[in-house]
Amino acid sequence: MSRILTMLFAMAFIVFAIAGGVASAYLVGYLAEEYLFEGASRLTNIIFLMLVFVMITATLLTLAERKWSAFMQDRVGPNRARLAIPGLSNRSLGGIPHIITDVLKMLTKEDFVPGTANKFLFNLGPILAFAPVFALFAVVPAGPTVNVFGKTVDMVVATPDFGMLYLLAIASLAVYGTSLAGWSSNNKFALLGGVRASAQMISYEVALGLSLVGLFLAFSSVQLPTLVGDVGNALVSGTGQAKYLWRTDGGFDLGLPAWGIFIQPLGFIAFFVASFAETKRAPFDAPEGESEIIGYFVEYSGMKFGMFMISEFVEVVVLAGVTASLFFGGHHLPFGGEWLAAQPFFQEHGWVYGTLLGTVFWIKVILLIWVQLVIRWTFPRFRYDQIQNLGWKILLPVGLANVFISGALVLWDPSLRALGVVGLLEIGFVIALTMTTGAKAADAHDAAHGHGHDAHGHGHDAHGLPAHAADPHSHSPAGAH
Repeated sequence: MSRILTMLFAMAFIVFAIAGGVASAYLVGYLAEEYLFEGASRLTNIIFLMLVFVMITATLLTLAERKWSAFMQDRVGPNRARLAIPGLSNRSLGGIPHIITDVLKMLTKEDFVPGTANKFLFNLGPILAFAPVFALFAVVPAGPTVNVFGKTVDMVVATPDFGMLYLLAIASLAVYGTSLAGWSSNNKFALLGGVRASAQMISYEVALGLSLVGLFLAFSSVQLPTLVGDVGNALVSGTGQAKYLWRTDGGFDLGLPAWGIFIQPLGFIAFFVASFAETKRAPFDAPEGESEIIGYFVEYSGMKFGMFMISEFVEVVVLAGVTASLFFGGHHLPFGGEWLAAQPFFQEHGWVYGTLLGTVFWIKVILLIWVQLVIRWTFPRFRYDQIQNLGWKILLPVGLANVFISGALVLWDPSLRALGVVGLLEIGFVIALTMTTGAKAADAHDAAHGHGHDAHGHGHDAHGLPAHAADPHSHSPAGAH
């Protein structure tokens, strides 16, 4: 019971901490708009969204992943580090002191550079691996644009016209970091890891771009704020993913929203798999598979190694944020959004409205991060040929088929309802296929265990003991069965 209460308290603390951070971002954005210049709130968003939310979340994930993997493997996880503070010296504090020890270790560990390495490119590799990933979140809207005490405050850093094209272009730059890290180290194992990473990332960028074309066709835009959309009112329906495919009449809006997951389920699956492969995390961690090769950053130590490590966790956060914006409505609620926006209290206090929806966005991000951690610690590593087959022979044809089907349905029914019907059928087919496969696997498991019981468990004496236990001449070990 105490463990349940601890988990509930932790979840409540996380939600309130997120809400406090979002509220602070809106209020500081208002101060910047009021006392600096128009549009200054986007500069403050660099601090709050990218340095606070993304970086702190990525830093905490270094502990969260170890704790979650320990939970899945029935272990305790990191709990040895202590803070030499009176009253806390005998408390593990949930393993949080391990984050401090990791940071200190990275900062103080010897910065070793191989004597035969190309020093300039060797130092440039970690920067090129980290900076593009970190810059991706600049175009992700983490909350609605609201009026705070007469000033318009955005919750996004930049809204370029090319939107998602910026995201795809900047994401492709990260391949240079892994390539240079492997080549400049002058180490054959590192070079092999760099070649694997480059081939894998380039392969999945094709499927990554194709998976989003259907969404662009549906909403006729590549800008993330337009794809996320704005809520409507009694006179004007919402736009983007804020509108409904079908809804009830009345003051409280209830219906099926035009979220990407409902109108582009195939696109979501292809995007999520391709993005996961881009992060080079298990089960797609062939570039650093310790059982086969040594990773492309084998020669790196200290903070340079730390940049490669933290870039993976930043990728996890960015992938969750982009996925939430493209396929799960961004900061929008699944229903009741128009009713909520029409309430006089939220109209008068825009920062409260923005805080509520901004918190909704970050809760979606955390849930998608959790999904990534579950996948990371559930599936075994794919072979390299399996990774390439998945990208070129499965995701690429699926992406092409999805583009043609989506284009035809959008031309036939611009209201997107036909696309929604097909999307729901695809979701139903995937669920049915999953359940059928799971049932067959369970039947095969039961059949295998049943046959084993017939082979070893049919000889019982009158007292219900196995035959080998009743037979005094039996020399079978007690644990043989």
